[in-house]
Amino acid sequence: MTDIPFVIFIMGPTATGKTDLAIYLHKKINSEIISVDSAMVYRGLDIGTAKPNKELLEKVPHRLIDICDPVETYSAARFQQDAYLAINEIYDKGKTPILVGGTGLYFRALEHGLDELPEANYLVRAEIEEEAEAEGWKYMHSKLGKIDAKSATRINQNDTQRIQRALEVFEITGQTLTELTEKSKKKSFPFAIRKIILFPNDRLQLRERIKQRFHEMLKNGLIEEVESFFYRDDLSLKLPSMRLVGYRQIWRYLDNQITYKEMQEHSIIATQQLAKRQLTWCRAEKGAECYDSYKSEIFPQILDNLK
Repeated sequence: MTDIPFVIFIMGPTATGKTDLAIYLHKKINSEIISVDSAMVYRGLDIGTAKPNKELLEKVPHRLIDICDPVETYSAARFQQDAYLAINEIYDKGKTPILVGGTGLYFRALEHGLDELPEANYLVRAEIEEEAEAEGWKYMHSKLGKIDAKSATRINQNDTQRIQRALEVFEITGQTLTELTEKSKKKSFPFAIRKIILFPNDRLQLRERIKQRFHEMLKNGLIEEVESFFYRDDLSLKLPSMRLVGYRQIWRYLDNQITYKEMQEHSIIATQQLAKRQLTWCRAEKGAECYDSYKSEIFPQILDNLK
């Protein structure tokens, strides 16, 4: 490995083996792993987030997993602070940080910095999501265009996270995202990055894996996991933790809003849509080494390319 300080980013859509690759590299490189996942930060959300199990985490610890109660709201700004702290601690030990996950916004917060924007407001965000579910994201993109034409031009109509954030910023501040970002100064990332993207060429295989994995989650007790949160007085569908893919649909099933069959169908479709958004993020990444996640024997190849 080079002596120049660098971090490894492992990115890609859900169900492509990112965690497996991180663990493989960890065993080969003097390193520690940092999770880049907006769902795995929550304690108790284990099955539906595909969180590494306790036995694995004891052998191969992952930082930034299980750091929040589901009633809390975790933001990209907080992730940036937590990740910086973890990266520096790992470097102080003489190790290489491996950051792995599917939350593109968090990776960008690190690499490109954050504008001085308001913290996420989960109530405003929930209202935007409800409107999007009723009207569709193309309508929301069009709505953004009337409020902030520059942001709408810059943001792809399939990039739902950024559309949502632009609308949320306007609702909170009364100013457009363009107005606020033109005023702010971003903090640049001080380390070199080796960026690896697991990008499946076979989309049908990805969709099938997502479907199979969700059915496996149900067998492993996902409904019971969500049920433990459903009966808590301090949790509701307005909170980010309970609006996560799979959890939101099962909550609605437990609340008798949809049938069991509808819950399965809605969860699988929502996860496939999430993967599509993640693929959109990955396509826009620059300076990345892309590998077909479903090709055999790519892990040794990735390791060789890192040397």
